[in-house]
This record gives sequence, C-alpha cells and structure tokens, in this order.
Amino acid sequence: MDTTTDTAEAISDPTTDPDASPSRRPLPLQRPFHGRMLAGVAAGVADYLGVDVTIVRIVLAVLTVMGGAGIPIYLAGWLLIPDEDAEQSLASELIQSLSARPR
Repeated sequence: MDTTTDTAEAISDPTTDPDASPSRRPLPLQRPFHGRMLAGVAAGVADYLGVDVTIVRIVLAVLTVMGGAGIPIYLAGWLLIPDEDAEQSLASELIQSLSARPR
C-alpha cells in the first residue's frame, strides 16, 4: 500500500488551492497611529512586511549613519505613505491642491 500519494493529496498548497486562504491578509501600506515615534513610517513598513518595528528602525538608523540614506528614505516614506485614516498621502494631497489652484 502506497501512502505517499495519499499524504501528498492531503497536504494542500495555498498558492494553487483557492479554498486554502492564508490566515493573515496583507495589510495596506499606511502610517498607523499606534507605535509611532515620529511620523509612523517605520511602524507602517514593519506592519506591512510583518516584521518587528525595531528591525526597521535599526535598518533606517544604519542607513543614516552609513552615508545618510536613511533620512531621505524616511522623508519619502512620510510624504508617500498615507496616514492610517487618510485616503491619500501627503504628496498626493499637495499635488492635487496645486493642480486645482487657478492660474
């Protein structure tokens, strides 16, 4: 009696099985109000990636010390990632307000 085919059929692959949905749905990339230190960029990226916020903060700190790339990355995240309760990011709102202004 060959049980390898029975075992292989019993294990479902979530990527091919439409009924097997993952238990954790990916969160949208946004800056949450909980866990903020400054603007919530690190907390939002950590929630989105499913990692601890300390790891993201350490990476940003290392990038800042080793060449200064952490500061522009953080500022870009602040402008491009929307707030938890906002529909648009700060940059989108700014562009929209500038384009709606009469000339």
